[in-house]
Amino acid sequence: MKRGGGGPRQPGGGRKESGARRSGSRPGGGPGFGGARPGGGGRKGARAGQKSGFRSRDDDAGKSSGSRDGAPKRGFRPRDDKAVKSFRSRDGAPRKSFRPRAAEPEGETSERESYFEKGRSAPRGHKPRFVERRERSEPVVVEAPARKFDEERAKAVAADPANNKVQTVTVSADENGMRVDRFLESRFPGLSFSHIQRIIRKGELRVNGKRSEPKSRLESGQSIRIPPLKLDAPPPRVGGERDEETRAFLKSITLHEDDDVMVLNKPMGLSVQGGSGTTRHIDGMLGVLTDRAGQRPRLVHRLDKDTAGCLLVAKNRFSAAALAKTFRSRTARKIYWALVPNVPKPKQGRISTYLAKEEREDDSFMRVAKHGEDGAMHAVTYYAVVETAAAKLAWLSLKPVTGRTHQLRVQLAHIEHPIVGDPKYFSIENWEMPGGIQNKLHLLARRIAVPHPRGGEIDVTAPLPPHMLQSWNLLGFDAKRYDPIEDSPEE
Repeated sequence: MKRGGGGPRQPGGGRKESGARRSGSRPGGGPGFGGARPGGGGRKGARAGQKSGFRSRDDDAGKSSGSRDGAPKRGFRPRDDKAVKSFRSRDGAPRKSFRPRAAEPEGETSERESYFEKGRSAPRGHKPRFVERRERSEPVVVEAPARKFDEERAKAVAADPANNKVQTVTVSADENGMRVDRFLESRFPGLSFSHIQRIIRKGELRVNGKRSEPKSRLESGQSIRIPPLKLDAPPPRVGGERDEETRAFLKSITLHEDDDVMVLNKPMGLSVQGGSGTTRHIDGMLGVLTDRAGQRPRLVHRLDKDTAGCLLVAKNRFSAAALAKTFRSRTARKIYWALVPNVPKPKQGRISTYLAKEEREDDSFMRVAKHGEDGAMHAVTYYAVVETAAAKLAWLSLKPVTGRTHQLRVQLAHIEHPIVGDPKYFSIENWEMPGGIQNKLHLLARRIAVPHPRGGEIDVTAPLPPHMLQSWNLLGFDAKRYDPIEDSPEE
């Protein structure tokens, strides 16, 4: 069998190969490095991938890069030592952007050629994720009235005589997908846990006339028969002054807010969720924003404690379910900024590895693993060098395709460019911190763009945190500079 050209082909145009999934190709010929574009299986799709001139350093695949005659493919330079692929074109120039442009006046053409005007077919239903817009030097803070937990409502529910007899209620659209026990907690704040379990276990509560289980999921429009309830008035809420301070703090870090979604500018050093010895965190603070219907804002994703930037929060159950689906389907687009020592080569590329968690006596961390290893999960990240400082430091823009724990930190350390100030994964020996740069994690969740649960799109950008702004000013980096990561492919 000839290398690189004689192997049996699989559906979508890929060759059958040993090891992990070929980086940049997937069933159906999805867009990626070295793979066929949607609808372009076989040799035609393979040639489309070769034209882009991407280079590979892929840890999860041992593949041949030769042509049928044994010579290297044009525009493809295999690099087996690392897990990186370049996304520059063969002549060294960046790929044309595929982002939609604003409508041009009739008779005029855009200065930059659209990705789709080059004659390449786009996948059916494809929608570019980022829309070009002007850079804002400061975040847009949307003023919104602070919401208070309504103790009066809970007391009114407890005193309502209708709760002393059988009643039938209908599941609303916002309650779609809720567990039965959570539904009762929301509708009747004074109902104890044991009482909820008892009326469900005895069959006194019926869903469309049938018995149910506490963990069963409800659907919009279902009829719920609720037996007479014994409700206790909730205890008075304490910490009124502290709650006001928490509301003021959350308002001060709000980048965007509407009826369904909030985007917070999480400060470095503040945990997103509680843990051992952690009492102050974003998730706990969100409790002060519980609305009159008893709905509490909830986290949609997480950031590391020392990572600053955009944190998406759902304000009700409907938006939480919609945004969770968005993250599962990987239609959410996130961009991170980082400062690393030295300059990665190539300057634009794709990192593909497998990551696994390793436990130690006093700590746990993520490490690069082999394909097939127990607990190993595939992780993919695109990166681009935005600017450099005397070849000693590089400002990177990163676009993770997957969302593994510590993904960016581990993968950058793996290619020998760990993030400056990373206390867990920075491992370059005898490296001295340049004067004037603080020894703090230089990682920012710069931008997030997701479909809005009610239609449209949320696209929010976070400013540099103080320690990174100090470093950018010291090194002469311009935060308004064009970000080349936006020219990276979609997966």
